[in-house]
Amino acid sequence: MGIFSRLKTLISSNVNDMISKAEKPEKMLNQLLIDMNEQLIESKRAVAMAIADEKKLEREAANQESRAQEWEKKAILAVNAGKDDLAKEALLRKQEHANAAAEYGKQWAVQKASVNTLKESLRELQNKIEEAQRKKNLLIARAKRAEAQQKIQNTISSVSGNRSAFDAFDRMSAKVDEMEAQADAAKELEDLSADASLEKRFKELEEAESPADLMLEELKEKMQALPPGEQN
Repeated sequence: MGIFSRLKTLISSNVNDMISKAEKPEKMLNQLLIDMNEQLIESKRAVAMAIADEKKLEREAANQESRAQEWEKKAILAVNAGKDDLAKEALLRKQEHANAAAEYGKQWAVQKASVNTLKESLRELQNKIEEAQRKKNLLIARAKRAEAQQKIQNTISSVSGNRSAFDAFDRMSAKVDEMEAQADAAKELEDLSADASLEKRFKELEEAESPADLMLEELKEKMQALPPGEQN
């Protein structure tokens, strides 16, 4: 179980280190998954070694049991041959191997239970890594959205806090209003001048048609109608 405790400690350390450095979420998540998969490979090796030890203990227990049975057969053979002393020696050897088989059997049972626990933990770890892989893109999208919202908020806060910019905008707006008013006034004066000029021209025309001018025009027409000798 120690390998999974070390894996948890390493992953937590990597996460805390990356977060403290304020790295990009996408980069952090990718690196985290790389670390998790590397540790998963190491954990699989450790579990494989534990399984190998379990198989070794199982084989050794079976081997000791087999040796005990062989010495029992030899004891029977010695008894049939009337050699009780030799049979006793064989039985002592049988007991030694039987005891060894029982001890290996206990160790094998403990190791087998440990391996089963390790296998279950390894499957759980694999499931968590697969879930993390599935969630990665969602987390990255959420992080990018949060980052964009933060930038917008910072911009709004920056603009709102810059009163001089707003004051300058208001002054420029007032300046434009003043320029428009001046332009309107100039146009109105120009129109008034044009009207005055037009009235003056009509007045001059009216004055040009005075009674004296009309009488002079009539005299000229009358003189033109007289014979040439009488015009003088």
